[in-house]
Amino acid sequence: MPDRNHQRPVPGRIRPPIGETYIIKQLLDIGAQTLLIPMVDSKEVAENLVKAVSYPPRGVRGVGAALARASRFNRIPDYLQTANDEICLLLQIESRAGLAALDEIASIDGVDGIFIGPADLAADMGHLGKPGAPEVQKEVEKALKRIQSHGKAAGILTADLSLARRYVDLGATFVAIGNDVTLFANATTRLIEEFNRTVSSQGSASSGSVY
Repeated sequence: MPDRNHQRPVPGRIRPPIGETYIIKQLLDIGAQTLLIPMVDSKEVAENLVKAVSYPPRGVRGVGAALARASRFNRIPDYLQTANDEICLLLQIESRAGLAALDEIASIDGVDGIFIGPADLAADMGHLGKPGAPEVQKEVEKALKRIQSHGKAAGILTADLSLARRYVDLGATFVAIGNDVTLFANATTRLIEEFNRTVSSQGSASSGSVY
């Protein structure tokens, strides 16, 4: 992925479907270093996720990675001793329960950043399909400030570029403005529209059919 300033590649973030310990272990063992875990709504869940990404005694991550891709198949010296410090754990807050526990979650050592999921948050607040609703935006803005007050990175997703700018101005340090599915859908829509315009403009010059 490119960054917005220099178009340089930056490490990818992997978002598993659920924050189960065994799934997290598999992702870390293949070399993932930044994980974005969805639907975190309590301090207990967040603490368990910190344990899942950490080797003992801090956590419960299995040491099989010493023979896995993450350690270049045991070619990285002291991998087990340094791995904990190289993992970036980002947690997604997407519900009213998550907002209620936000300060407790953000205060946990080992949580590197918190990402607000506005679509699911809006749905949970009774504004299904309306993440831009004033009530939702009020809570989002308060949440971004609360996250930063704990010294953690604050992030959010939005396809609205004016909102993206607003979030950056509020101190968000990572703002997702698209994803692979929407980028692909938008690109194919533009391609089809361009093709149809081309065919229409040439229609009078040809009586053939295009398949």
